[in-house]
Amino acid sequence: MSQRIVYLLDLPNEILFLILKKLDNIDVLYSLFGINNQRLDIIAQEQIFSNILNFVSISQSADEICSISDSMLNRFRIDVLPRIQQNVKSLSVESASIECILGAGIYPNLTELKIFNFNREIVPRYFTDNSLFQHIDQQQITDLILISNENYIEQVLTKDTNNVYVTILDFFKNLNHLSILPSSVNDYPPLSLYCLPPMTFSSSILTELCINTNNFDDCLALLDGRLKQLTSLILQDPLPNLECFSLTCYKSTEDYDSVVLPLLRRMSHLKELNLYIYIYISAGSTFIAGTHLDNEILIHMPRLHTFTFYIASKHGPVDPDVRISNLDILSTFTNIQYRQVACMVDYFDDWETICRVFSLPVKFHRLEEIGNNIPNIVFTSVTHLMLWDQDAFKYEFFIRLTQAFPFLKDLSIKNIQPPFWRSRERHLYENDWRSIVKYPYLVSLNITGAHIHYIEHFLNDTKTHLPRLTELKVKYVNLKIVTNNFTRGETRRNCAKIKQLIAEQSMVYPKDVYDYFPSLSL
Repeated sequence: MSQRIVYLLDLPNEILFLILKKLDNIDVLYSLFGINNQRLDIIAQEQIFSNILNFVSISQSADEICSISDSMLNRFRIDVLPRIQQNVKSLSVESASIECILGAGIYPNLTELKIFNFNREIVPRYFTDNSLFQHIDQQQITDLILISNENYIEQVLTKDTNNVYVTILDFFKNLNHLSILPSSVNDYPPLSLYCLPPMTFSSSILTELCINTNNFDDCLALLDGRLKQLTSLILQDPLPNLECFSLTCYKSTEDYDSVVLPLLRRMSHLKELNLYIYIYISAGSTFIAGTHLDNEILIHMPRLHTFTFYIASKHGPVDPDVRISNLDILSTFTNIQYRQVACMVDYFDDWETICRVFSLPVKFHRLEEIGNNIPNIVFTSVTHLMLWDQDAFKYEFFIRLTQAFPFLKDLSIKNIQPPFWRSRERHLYENDWRSIVKYPYLVSLNITGAHIHYIEHFLNDTKTHLPRLTELKVKYVNLKIVTNNFTRGETRRNCAKIKQLIAEQSMVYPKDVYDYFPSLSL
């Protein structure tokens, strides 16, 4: 049977659209323009291919963002963008290319701007006058997403609030949506409203806000009336229009009863609640469990249909004769609305207890102070993890860790207890690891607060494989010992891709360090 060859241009436009829409818009436009075919040239100018332009490419790690090639960028600036500028509604641009891309067209319908590798230096350069937006009215931007890739350097937080957050909101006066986020493992300086005038960082039209705040007081300040469309009414009044609320607070708070509960009880029309909170409970109080959530929160939310939570409650000194088990906690979750729930109860002698209750599957990406007591659950969403325990972490623990948290990108360890400290156990020091433990996605490792034993085991490539490690936080003196003054072969491989080496204090590294860490930024 003869077969007829069908060429791309033999297909009707409807089928061509279906095929091309499956491809990246940048690839489509780059391929179709300038090939001397009038039909494809017209198709390339269709609105469906230029609504959203993404001028960044994501590597396989999903953490390393790079701009498109200079030649490709120049062709778009000169040949492509002027011809499709009227169709562009959304731009995703790497910060180094923003001036080139925005200067290449007028973009009368541009409403969404996403900037990768954003840093605080961009604000005074571009967001204080109209030089960058001379062809574009910045008031037409309603959605602004800034993805930061700079380390959080300690400084006066109110300075960042005024110079970054307030400046952005003043410059883009018609914003409905503002997000300022870290790209992966680095925390961007948070919003801090302490000691600033009451209406600092205010807007009458902002409806969606996604930023980090310095503490819970700053979170509450955003609900005091300065963002009227975000909350509808001021703090003292109910919140009848709020249907979705998400609160994530990693720092432990003692204000749960006095601040958090009263706030949640005002949300009578809430349909979806996401709650991540770390609570320090005073002596005599009980753990946060199912009965408490029913009687203190859910009874005030009759319309709630989705409740996602991770609640850690920490006790101070505890009665050594009273031991509450996981089963005791789980038995309090009788409400069918919870669906699946898990818990972890950790006792640290008589001086502290932590009880964690959480809905399944876990939706949050960060967990704090996790110890040896890891349940038989796979936390697929968790990418940032801080380990802490008074007991040592041994080989079996790290095997369970990689099984429970398969997609870790950021790992921090605080444990000064070596696994084998008794004299009769020292012969196990080298024999503990039976096979190599692999962390295929780990980008950042913080072992500043860890015993030197853990530094040895993570950097030694006969024990641990870290193919993507690019950031290491460690005590310099311990690093010298483990690497044998930066000459040891077994630790060289896991150090090869490290671009940021952060010691406990700022210092100028000797030449041997740069030879040992060839990817280290000068």
